Amino acid sequence: MPAIVILGAQWGDEGKGKATDLLATQHESGADSIDFVVRTSGGHNAGHTIVVDGEKFATHLLPSGILTPGTTSVIGNGVVISPEALFRELDELAARGVDVSRLVVSANAHIIASYHSTIDKVTERFLGKNRIGTTGRGIGPAYADKINRIGIRVADLFDESILTQKVEGSLDVKNQLLAKAYNRRAVAVDAVVEELLSYAERLRPMVADTALLLNRALDEGKTVLFEGAQATMLDVDHGTYPFVTSSNAVAGGVCTGAGIGPTRIDRVIGVIKAYTTRVGSGPFPTELFDEDGEKLWKVGGEVGVSTGRDRRCGWYDAVIARYASRVNGLTDLFLTKLDVLSSWERVPVCVAYDINGVRHDEMPMTQSEFHHAKPVYEFLDGWWEDISGCRTFADLPKNAQAYVEALEEMSGTRIWGVGVGPGREQTLVVHE
Repeated sequence: MPAIVILGAQWGDEGKGKATDLLATQHESGADSIDFVVRTSGGHNAGHTIVVDGEKFATHLLPSGILTPGTTSVIGNGVVISPEALFRELDELAARGVDVSRLVVSANAHIIASYHSTIDKVTERFLGKNRIGTTGRGIGPAYADKINRIGIRVADLFDESILTQKVEGSLDVKNQLLAKAYNRRAVAVDAVVEELLSYAERLRPMVADTALLLNRALDEGKTVLFEGAQATMLDVDHGTYPFVTSSNAVAGGVCTGAGIGPTRIDRVIGVIKAYTTRVGSGPFPTELFDEDGEKLWKVGGEVGVSTGRDRRCGWYDAVIARYASRVNGLTDLFLTKLDVLSSWERVPVCVAYDINGVRHDEMPMTQSEFHHAKPVYEFLDGWWEDISGCRTFADLPKNAQAYVEALEEMSGTRIWGVGVGPGREQTLVVHE
């Protein structure tokens, strides 16, 4: 039984929750079930939208497997957790009848405290036009504390003495920065400790050694699905730095974020839209500022599920797809939102970049080059039919089939499935 990784192959918002949900519910058609769904990076700045029986659900910090009965959801050590956001999300799902009892949280995951979001927001404002475009939810500062070895782990909430020492150590410099650089009021240590301790008892039953749990599960032949947050182009090492997230969103980050070895992973699925979107600042070669961009935004409903921010829209970028395939070692692609492209007579696809008159078929090496990249397009024939009711690949119009096949060839990885709408049932399998 496999360990499967699902991750974003663009800048996020590709529909990873839909792909995860599809795999996690395959047991309904007689296939083997997914026993565990695991988040390994990021915080509540991520977001998945899943439609079940016509009802829309949004997850942010929780793995999307929380919606599948019998599946255990795991928040791994590589995630940064806002307890307030976690409990709010659990309560909202429980109020809608979702069983949230099968959630396990790593004792080694780091905590987002209130001062992390304060630092995040004031820093972004201070940067002005040079801002990164963060969500302001404290994710970056929490990861910075982790790397600086002054972070707070989930396990620390169960020892008041250690927790107090760590909060004092973390705020020692931050309060100087807030008061002297940003003209803000210092944060009281006691108030932070009191707030964090208030979460401890509710959190305690959920906490476990998740690395041990997952390795034993794999030893027993159970199926574990590792669900990526954010995406390849937002990875802190391999994304469009500095306009990235603060963790490793590529496949390699799964190993450190879950505590499993790379030889455990059997399959790596990259989720990619039939066009491209991006939230926040940073270069975006195929971005559209015309009627086509407006149409993609409107028809695709391109508003961030976690942030509420409008997504920037552009055509499919095969250069990025090839890059994502390479750095993640993708075995498959899952193409989403093909239905959004219905009604275009011709659909452009970026196959290379022009950088100062020089053609680049692969990702440029430097930030400056990528910033100046201009898309080189090939034009594929479009289709007018509504494809949201298609249930097999053969049901698609010939031009839609040709579009998928062309993207598969350009991207260098086989396309396993195609999404033609938001519902669970609106998915086509191209390769079994």
